[in-house]
Amino acid sequence: MAITRAARFLSPLSLALLVSQAAIVVTGGAVRLTGSGLGCPTWPECTPGSYVPIKNQAEGVLHSWIEFANRLLTFVLVAIAIATLVAVLKAGRKDLRLLALGQFLGIFGQGVLGGITVLTNLNPIAVASHYLLSIILIAAATSLHSRRKVPAVKTKIRGNINNYSKIHVMWSVIVLVLGTVVTGAGPHAGDINAPRLHIRIQDAAILHGFAVVILIAVSILFYLRKDISALTKKRLAIFLLISLAQGGIGYIQYLQGVPELLVGTHLLGSTLVWIAAWQIWLSIQRTEMEISK
Repeated sequence: MAITRAARFLSPLSLALLVSQAAIVVTGGAVRLTGSGLGCPTWPECTPGSYVPIKNQAEGVLHSWIEFANRLLTFVLVAIAIATLVAVLKAGRKDLRLLALGQFLGIFGQGVLGGITVLTNLNPIAVASHYLLSIILIAAATSLHSRRKVPAVKTKIRGNINNYSKIHVMWSVIVLVLGTVVTGAGPHAGDINAPRLHIRIQDAAILHGFAVVILIAVSILFYLRKDISALTKKRLAIFLLISLAQGGIGYIQYLQGVPELLVGTHLLGSTLVWIAAWQIWLSIQRTEMEISK
């Protein structure tokens, strides 16, 4: 009975974990977009001698609390990760242990990277690393949630469909990486004194946009293949819809001079694009199987 109850908890917990991993990317972006990246100018303390914001901080009370609130969200994520790991262990799901443990360890890695980001005054490479670790954790959380009910085994793939799936997920990563280059060259550094990448934002945006066009073209060609499953075709259709919407937002924000609200929306879109891309990968690379009695 205990195992059944624990298995039942896996669905809401794994979903909460996935949503939280995506949400903390957006809230981290909000810290940057409000210029609060150094609201807490040190780490792990918020300000020398205090773990919480204090009155009359040089960085400003509002900026300090925005940054501090984002740090507190990490503890919420840790609690969800621990609960998920416990549910996986009690449910006897050996196939999910590594994924669940990886979430727990990855969050601590994010904490360290967050500290490095603050201590390097929001160096754009550190900021990008922080985001890229998030997409790894989001992919793992997506895998965990997709396998919450039954285990999955690696699919024996024939023909060129395996190459298509590899190119699609790899190019999705390239698009996300180039997006961090645009961010590193753009005006929303999180603090007025934060360093910037030595590349014109126009050049970075053009390169990123060109990569997006290629990704959409690859997705269309992938969708038109006759040897893919109905599930893969459905997920490709969802991916294309999200990607086109994301591309439209990106183009509009560029024309409008990257206003904060559109940048935040674009950041949310990047997590949705990545989750959709990883679900396509899973539909090709993994096959669900029945749990042995």
